Amino acid sequence: MEGRAVAPAAGTVLNALANGYGSAFAIDAYTEATVELDGTGDVTGEIAGKPDADTRLIERCVAMVLDRFDDGRGGHVRTESEVPMASGLKSSSAAANATVLATLEALEEELERIDACRIGVDAAREVGVTVTGAFDDASASMLGGVTVTDNATDELLRRDEPEWNVLVYTPEERAFSADADVERCERIAPIADVVYELAMEGAYEDAMCVNGIAFCAALGFPSEPIVEALPDTAASLSGTGPSFTAVGDREKLQQLRDIWSQRDGHTWLTTTQTRGARRR
Repeated sequence: MEGRAVAPAAGTVLNALANGYGSAFAIDAYTEATVELDGTGDVTGEIAGKPDADTRLIERCVAMVLDRFDDGRGGHVRTESEVPMASGLKSSSAAANATVLATLEALEEELERIDACRIGVDAAREVGVTVTGAFDDASASMLGGVTVTDNATDELLRRDEPEWNVLVYTPEERAFSADADVERCERIAPIADVVYELAMEGAYEDAMCVNGIAFCAALGFPSEPIVEALPDTAASLSGTGPSFTAVGDREKLQQLRDIWSQRDGHTWLTTTQTRGARRR
């Protein structure tokens, strides 16, 4: 019994590390999961092209779905991604969402997508790949569009479907969310509160810029990419870095790409994604 699913990556509007509220938007880049139930009773996993990568999250996602339906067959999960790991583009959330949906497909079972999303969030907390559980990132990836969430209660507070052009810059370095300096992030909670109010009002572009400047300072990343985006586009540090995302008019983003691409790393244009994760 085999199932396949895909889930999009995402960029950040508000990082939840400061005050527990988060906001993210899905982008048109994907992680695909294939789950085969094999009757062994064990769950194994692999990440394409990365034989030494940590597979605990995707394995736990399979196990939690099987447990939910009292199915002990076990199985194997394989993920393949366009999204670089530990880049701030929500690769873990995308992998978890795709894995949960693929397991449901293999079982021929159904869950509301927001409930399926919460399984991946719980799995992420259990294996320690995230501090907050990343319900903001996971909900944006699962549902598409932009979401605002309370990560303390895994509650969806707002969702919209903006049609943005998106520029992404990903340096060669990597930064794992679980390694972020939470104490420094909590110090900027008053600024995050302002970002949260902006997001709840639907002023996502303004929220991104304020979030980006604040979290670059807290996490030690350069704010120049955000300043270079202003005033014609809105930009932010994505997650706990090191990637940056900018949204706005495509022509303006192409001009910004010429600036960002002078740095080492990969700069690419895409769009928001409003359909969310889906079975294949």
